[in-house]
Amino acid sequence: MAEVALGLGSNLGDREAHLAGAVQALESREGIRVTARSSLWETPPWGVEEQPHFLNACVLLETSLSPMEVLETCLAIEREHGRERSLRWGPRTLDIDVLYYDDVVLTGEVLTLPHPRMLMRTFVLAPLAEIAPEKVIAGATIRKKLALVEPEPGMRKLGPLGKVAE
Repeated sequence: MAEVALGLGSNLGDREAHLAGAVQALESREGIRVTARSSLWETPPWGVEEQPHFLNACVLLETSLSPMEVLETCLAIEREHGRERSLRWGPRTLDIDVLYYDDVVLTGEVLTLPHPRMLMRTFVLAPLAEIAPEKVIAGATIRKKLALVEPEPGMRKLGPLGKVAE
């Protein structure tokens, strides 16, 4: 079984319901077990700034799926939640990013591992540090990488995303 971290985000509609629904959808897929969930974090938009604030969270999975199968599952769940890809960094009902897959390093047209921008983004590192603080990416732990990134103005920690299914 591989350990996988996913980043979740939503800024349209019922943001919390979209994130919780994504976790439920992941839990219902064969070959995937959700093992940890971060808190919810509210974050000002990044990239295109004229849009609603995001809710972000991270989850850890154990999976027997390949990296590409994990990505395909995430894209299918995004579509199930009405995700339309029309504007890069624009508003979305649901965004699911594969942050890392074990210690796999992969550079491809469709999937790059670890996620190429995860170490620059507090809205990824803060929730990930809650659930995988000692995971080493690019030579340092997530906890140490978080300490090197400027805090996002206006970013705030909210309540839990929910409980891990037993």
